[in-house]
Amino acid sequence: MKRKILVATTNPGKAAELQEMLDLDVNWLSLADFPDIPEVKEDGTTFIENARKKAIGYASTTGLWTIADDSGLVIDALDGAPGIESARFSGEKSPDRTLIDHKNIAKVLKLLKGVPTEKRTARFVCSLCLVSSVEILMEKQGTLEGLITEEEIGENGFGYDPIFFVPKLKKTVAQLTREEKNAISHRGNAIRKLKPLLADLLTNSEVECDKTSEN
Repeated sequence: MKRKILVATTNPGKAAELQEMLDLDVNWLSLADFPDIPEVKEDGTTFIENARKKAIGYASTTGLWTIADDSGLVIDALDGAPGIESARFSGEKSPDRTLIDHKNIAKVLKLLKGVPTEKRTARFVCSLCLVSSVEILMEKQGTLEGLITEEEIGENGFGYDPIFFVPKLKKTVAQLTREEKNAISHRGNAIRKLKPLLADLLTNSEVECDKTSEN
């Protein structure tokens, strides 16, 4: 029987990226499969604290292995903002994810108006935490360095992708194909660190289950 693992997000783009890059023989679930589950409050002070809180909270509620991530945009000229408030930077709450993304982007561009290119350095950060129903199994972090543009460029991706320019590719993340994005992204970098360890965990847990069934 396949291991069920919950991806603790309501963001379909984020869930799809994570599942595609992990590409393991797992029955993946998301928070969309648990519409009545209580929301875990993200009140940590760092990305890893929030990822840990979400993973532990949803794992304890569902009894499932749970992967949670907390990720966001860190802009040097804004003293690290929007940081852990990236998803809520504009203060907007709406089921329309695209509308929120555009409002968050508009706020960033307004705050950076007049800031020269060389001082628009930024990075995407992703912290991942995998938890069983009783313990933290692993934590990994990935980053992607870049610059903030002066306007939205590109139609792909989500979040701040249209204003995040990757100098070595001479494109924003929103101009990349999904495959190109996954190859360099902060989430991709974190997932590549986590994947072999998770694969080993799954193999070992299957061996333990087989031994138990034989006894």
